[in-house]
Amino acid sequence: MSVARRIQQMEESPTMAVTAKAKELRAAGEPVIGFGAGEPDFPTPDNIVAAAAEAVADPATHRYTPAPGLPPLREAIASVTSRTAQATIDPAQVVVSNGGKHALFNVFMTLLDPGDEVIVPAPYWVSYPEQIRLAQGVPVAVPTTKETGFRATVEALEAARTERTKALVFVSPSNPTGAVYPRDEVAAVGQWAADNDVWVITDEIYDRLVYDEATAPSIVAVTPELEGRTIIVNGVAKTYAMTGWRVGWSVSPKDLASGMSKLQGQATSNVCNVAQRAALEALTGPQDAVAEMRAAFDRRRKLAVEHLGAIEGVEVVEPQGAFYVFPSFEAILGREIAGRRITTTLELAEVVLEEAKVAIVPGEGFGAPGYARLSYALGDDDLVEGIERVADLLQRN
Repeated sequence: MSVARRIQQMEESPTMAVTAKAKELRAAGEPVIGFGAGEPDFPTPDNIVAAAAEAVADPATHRYTPAPGLPPLREAIASVTSRTAQATIDPAQVVVSNGGKHALFNVFMTLLDPGDEVIVPAPYWVSYPEQIRLAQGVPVAVPTTKETGFRATVEALEAARTERTKALVFVSPSNPTGAVYPRDEVAAVGQWAADNDVWVITDEIYDRLVYDEATAPSIVAVTPELEGRTIIVNGVAKTYAMTGWRVGWSVSPKDLASGMSKLQGQATSNVCNVAQRAALEALTGPQDAVAEMRAAFDRRRKLAVEHLGAIEGVEVVEPQGAFYVFPSFEAILGREIAGRRITTTLELAEVVLEEAKVAIVPGEGFGAPGYARLSYALGDDDLVEGIERVADLLQRN
C-alpha cells in the first residue's frame, strides 16, 4: 500500500459522501431528495456576484497577492470581528483561507504539538477529530444528549481535562444539532477555559443564523480575559450562500496568525482574488438578503420539527440555530425495515436512501450513534416530501 498511514486511518467525510451519492443517483434519474449538504439552496446575492464580475476584469486580481489575504478584506474581517467579539482586532490577526474548513486545518496544524489533547463536545462536526489527528493531536470527545439540549456542561469538560489538554473546540450554533448555548453557559465555559489556561477554538460560522429569542454571543465578548487564548473561525459560506466561493478566515493572536500565514504560504498561497473581492462585498455591502434567507430557514426549521416529530419512534429537539435538525432514531433500531434488521443509523441511512430515495447523514459520523442529521437548507416542498417518504417507509415496516 503506497498511501501514507495517516491517510489510510482518516475517515471519509460522511456528509460529503452522502451528498455525492445523492447527486450520483439524481444524475441517473432517481428522484432523490437530499438532506445531506450543509449549504444554503439560495443563489449568492446579486451584489456579491456583481462585485466578483468586476473583479474578474481587474488586472490586479490576476496576480499573486499576500498569502493571509487582501488587505481590505482583512480590515473588513477585523472590523466585523471587533463588533462581535467586543474586542479590538488588528487586521494582522486575520488569515483568510480557502473556506472555514481550511481555516480550522491551519489552526490545528499551527497550535498543536504531538500528543496535545483537544476537547470536542459530541455530537461534533465530522472534520474536527480528523483534522486534530492529522495535526498529531488527540481528540477527546465529551458526549452530550438530547436531554441536555446537546450542550456540554462545565462539569463534563472538567472531567475530560488532563495535563495534556491544550484546547477546547466550542461551537454555538452547532453543526449538527443546531444547539445554541445561552449567554450564562457561554460565560461558564469561558471562565472554565480561562481558569485552566485552555485555548478555545470557537467556530462561529453559523453565528448569524439563530431563531426565536436565541442569541449566539462570541465567547470572547462574554469572557474578555480569553482574548489572548481564543481563535475565532468564521467565513461567508453559510451566511451569504457562498459555500462554493471558498472564503473563510481565522482571527487569533498575532504569533499564531503569523504561523498560519507561513503554513498557508507553503500550502496554498492566497485565496482566489475574485472570491476575496466577493467576500469583501458580502461583509461591507447590503445585508438584506441575510435576513431573507434566515427567515426562510426559520420557516423550514419549524416544518422539519413538526413533520419529524409526527413520526412514531422519532424524537427531535427543536434547534435554535444553523440549518440542521438532529432527530433520534434510537427507538427505530432493532426493527426490520424493507427486509433488513436495522441495528445502526448507518444501516438506517442506507435503507432510507435505497427505499425512500432520501439522503440523510447517520449520526455515527458525528460521534452520536442512533441519531441522524438532516439539513433543512432545501425548498419547503422537498423538505416536507422527503420527511413524508421517511415516515411512510418507517410506518409500513
